[in-house]
Amino acid sequence: MYAILLAGGIGRRTGLNIPKQFFQIKKKPFLAYCIDKFVPIREFKKIIISSPREYMYETRNILEKFFPDEDRLVLIEGGETRHDTLTNSVNYINEIKECENPIIIKHAAARIFVSTEMIRQCIDYTKQYGAAGPVLKSTDFMIEVKDNKVVNIPPRSNIVHVQTPQGFRLQEYLETVNDLSQEEIKNVHDLISIYYLRGKDVHLFDGEKSNFKITTAVDVEIAKSFLLDDD
Repeated sequence: MYAILLAGGIGRRTGLNIPKQFFQIKKKPFLAYCIDKFVPIREFKKIIISSPREYMYETRNILEKFFPDEDRLVLIEGGETRHDTLTNSVNYINEIKECENPIIIKHAAARIFVSTEMIRQCIDYTKQYGAAGPVLKSTDFMIEVKDNKVVNIPPRSNIVHVQTPQGFRLQEYLETVNDLSQEEIKNVHDLISIYYLRGKDVHLFDGEKSNFKITTAVDVEIAKSFLLDDD
């Protein structure tokens, strides 16, 4: 079993002068907070962490400083897109895998408040169903718009917010993604969209409100308040 932490992006929407994974609270970067949740799960043979090409040195320093005795951490270069970064990570696992069809748990490193319990849930559901991921039911009234006009009002009960971690079996993922056209690949966002395009099911389970993705400056402030309140 392997874990993939996607941290290959720059994250300009936060308004920070550095990629958000390097932003520090209590002298500890966001990336290290995320890694903390995966290290206790000893079933992971390797935890693959991606980094923007121009920040490989900084990422390696984080791993050496905060996890000096953890030999399961592997640093690889991210790609131009999230999908490219995932592809790099999956290809690395495919080269080193110790069994034919291992489980892979991939997670957006910007979701630093994921619980270890949710990661274990994802593992268990992936073992049972072959692919799994958490979702949150929408509590907001949602509309679909085009050119600033309402074109559809979907039932709120049918709308969910997709989270990570998401789990899958290596061989089924490779078979599915390799069957997609280049045009389809441009529009995929995560495991669920990849499997949906080929009619494959992903078992959905309840997510956690605290498992939000740090994307904007407001998210950074919320994360700061959560982490500082831990004192």
